[in-house]
Amino acid sequence: MTGATETTRRRLARRLRETAATPSELAREFDLTAATVLSHLEHVARSLDAGDEAVLVAPPTCRECGFDDFDDLLNVPSRCPSCKHEGIDEPTVTIE
Repeated sequence: MTGATETTRRRLARRLRETAATPSELAREFDLTAATVLSHLEHVARSLDAGDEAVLVAPPTCRECGFDDFDDLLNVPSRCPSCKHEGIDEPTVTIE
């Protein structure tokens, strides 16, 4: 399939096979909201062949204290549960 006939989820998967990206980067690139990208990524993760590929997520990280043990890796938290700092680096997602 080419770009015009591919679904958004297939285009996202193809893009993530090339290089890692944050939800905000993907949202800008595909003209979507970050929340929509996260929803699509959950579906992409479920639809991949478990033996061949997987969605890998580098967790969000607090810029203040380094906390990275968030419950939901595919989420963009508003603040750190440890130090309450609002500077959180987004998760980075790739498919390998």
